[in-house]
Amino acid sequence: MSGKAPKLDKLVEIFNQLFFQSENVRLQIGADEPFYRAAKGGSPAIIYSREDFLSSALHEIAHWCVAGVKRRGLDDFGYWYKPEGRSLQEQLEFEKVEVKPQAIEWALSLACNHIFNFSADNVSQNIDASASFKKSVTEQLKDYLMNDSLPTRAALLFNTLRQHFNRDLTIQQILPDTLVDDRQEKYENQSSLVGIQNV
Repeated sequence: MSGKAPKLDKLVEIFNQLFFQSENVRLQIGADEPFYRAAKGGSPAIIYSREDFLSSALHEIAHWCVAGVKRRGLDDFGYWYKPEGRSLQEQLEFEKVEVKPQAIEWALSLACNHIFNFSADNVSQNIDASASFKKSVTEQLKDYLMNDSLPTRAALLFNTLRQHFNRDLTIQQILPDTLVDDRQEKYENQSSLVGIQNV
């Protein structure tokens, strides 16, 4: 436990209570870099999140929620990943696989009453998350919440976190502020209402 971030400590407690026995996985904070270590040799899978950052933990959990059984058997889910320094084309490829995880991260952030950040994860190239990516993530969030279609593990965690951190949050409160207009200006104005920042 971090001792400095009670909300993060509670997330670790809730996640491990929900999934350690049933899914043989646990969340561990405080790593230098995020990483998913698949279960092996009788040891459970571990989701490592960076330092004491709640957003990092939620993001890594979101990737775990998206991953199927085969991918959960691979370190880092077997995903393609190129770190800092991606070209524009590589960044677009990165965004394709980040839509669902970031939509789930956003949902979990809402449940935790925590600010969500669109992440381009490419600061060194001064490439921000694209407008089309932001729109895709927002539309995916709408679909998840309007159609009650969050992946099973994500839905269980979302509802449990909401009961603990944000009990009064209703889907009706969320959705009007996540409707996306074709005009980016309106989109950005609406996004600000639900506590979104860009990184």
